[in-house]
Amino acid sequence: MQRKFNVNAQVFPADLSDPTQVKRLETQVAEIGDLEILINNAGFGVPGKFVEIQAERNAEMIQVHILATVRLCRAALPGMISRGRGSIINVSSIAAFMATPRNATYSATKAYLNVFSEALQDELKGTGIRVQALCPGLTHTEFHDHPGYEDYKRRIPEFFWMQAEDVVRESLDALKKGRVICIPGFKNRLIVAIIRNWLGALAAKALAARLRQ
Repeated sequence: MQRKFNVNAQVFPADLSDPTQVKRLETQVAEIGDLEILINNAGFGVPGKFVEIQAERNAEMIQVHILATVRLCRAALPGMISRGRGSIINVSSIAAFMATPRNATYSATKAYLNVFSEALQDELKGTGIRVQALCPGLTHTEFHDHPGYEDYKRRIPEFFWMQAEDVVRESLDALKKGRVICIPGFKNRLIVAIIRNWLGALAAKALAARLRQ
């Protein structure tokens, strides 16, 4: 990493579902004297009816998506503000724009990240800090290799998927332009526009139900 990109990479392994480990990571993040960008990318989904999912799994999702993100942002910001520069990308999802059955907690946590990022950027005006909520749609990563998502790649046409590299490219471009909410890909932006229309929302729910059959 250092030879190829001329950067010093440090690895701090941590289980973000464990508050104790997050606390340790907070300290490590706060001590990085030249932190330029914080990307809160950790996340997972547990598809299924809310009442049928173990309470602990829902709590872990809230811990990873929301509490860990908030604490790590808080740890990174004082140093960024004192240096007058820095960026934060909180990885959300287009699920943030829809109340999705069988993904209730997931959608809710992503909606939180959007609102949190928008409010945080408003607070940080004039500091030189940029904040983004990145809201990708279906993306080819290991996320959909997890239990409960195995059939997504088979049932959903390739047309709707993006490559991770393209998502990253659009995210960094939007960050330079100061766009807080970044929805990469024209298809994803169109999906969100449709979802925000109540007729579109009904159609989206019907499609989701069909995919689950």
